[in-house]
Amino acid sequence: MDRLIYTAGSGAKHILEQQATTSHNLANVSTTGFRAQVDAFRAVQVEGGTLPTRAFVVNATSGTDFSSGALQATGRDLDVAIRGKGFIALTMADGSEAYTRSGALNMNENGLLTGIGGNAVAGDGGPISVPPDVTVAIGGDGTISTIEKGTKPGTPTVLGRLKLVNPAEADLVRGDDGLFRLKDGKPAEVDPNVSVAGAMLEGSNVNPIDSMVSMISLARSFEMQMSMMKNAENNAAKATQILALS
Repeated sequence: MDRLIYTAGSGAKHILEQQATTSHNLANVSTTGFRAQVDAFRAVQVEGGTLPTRAFVVNATSGTDFSSGALQATGRDLDVAIRGKGFIALTMADGSEAYTRSGALNMNENGLLTGIGGNAVAGDGGPISVPPDVTVAIGGDGTISTIEKGTKPGTPTVLGRLKLVNPAEADLVRGDDGLFRLKDGKPAEVDPNVSVAGAMLEGSNVNPIDSMVSMISLARSFEMQMSMMKNAENNAAKATQILALS
């Protein structure tokens, strides 16, 4: 009887964890460049003194869905979206690098080009500073150029190039801030094959319909696990009555 309780309790615990993951994905359905988190579970037998007679559930994989989201035109000069595979590199406060698909760039009060969380955008020669009173254009290869406002069209001034990388997805780990980093902590190499689209943003790759259906399915699975635990309790009560009669 304790086998049933052990299995049902372990399953219910991990269903709640998967429900939390699904809720987190659904909450970020409109977050620019968000990548859905994926959980995979498997049953593992409990090794006892003799033969394995019980099983419990473990989280086998906590990964990420790296499929691309839909591109949306914004018309904003500092917006940029990755075409296909790749990431935009950011320089963190501690000097390390992190990677994101969110291309909603901004300029801080010092003219420094920043990305998500206010972190500096990494360029081919370091951080990129944008002078005031200029129009910014981002090329397909990530080159950032400017033209002074109020002047006749002329040769643009190249400020630098976004550091675009495409590390192996298996080597990436998601941080608590939603940014990705290499497992070994080293910076990724520039990939010249990564291209971008200016004045566009990539949406989240979360499918809200699939997420809602998954939440309903998980809720029903949790109820089933609770029902199994209730049945185990009833069976134990009946067994106690029989033993009392004997």
